[in-house]
Amino acid sequence: MSDDPPWEAPEGSWASSAARRRNMQAIRSRDTQPEKLIRRLVHAQGLRYRVAARPLPDLRRTADLVFRPAKVAVFIDGCYWHGCPEHYVPPKTNSGYWSDKVIRNVERDRDTDQRLEAAGWLVLRFWEHEPSDACADKIAKMVTLRRLRSETRPS
Repeated sequence: MSDDPPWEAPEGSWASSAARRRNMQAIRSRDTQPEKLIRRLVHAQGLRYRVAARPLPDLRRTADLVFRPAKVAVFIDGCYWHGCPEHYVPPKTNSGYWSDKVIRNVERDRDTDQRLEAAGWLVLRFWEHEPSDACADKIAKMVTLRRLRSETRPS
């Protein structure tokens, strides 16, 4: 047996227990299963992209897929972390902290969309529960359209 005192959350910590802290730290911010599946489908359609990249160098936010020449940024949002209207369920533990965090995430998402659109980017957002093949088809269609438009514009 250990003589260590039981784990306690630091003052102001979001972790309500050591187990909860481990669980939350294990959640991936990139390379989730929905992302990987959509990437595989988009790649199979012949499109190439950057993964987890900043669309704009001065914007400290990354998109899940970035198509630089076409100026398309793709985000695959998790239902919990981004407040999906269909699937978000407020937490029972430490609800004030987590609900505020999700609200901040949604506000940051809207701010990111506005900044990218102002810089001429097309922002595509999908929920993790959406059919991957439909997402990949829409991405391919929009990237192809934007590439064609940029090629036909006079220099």
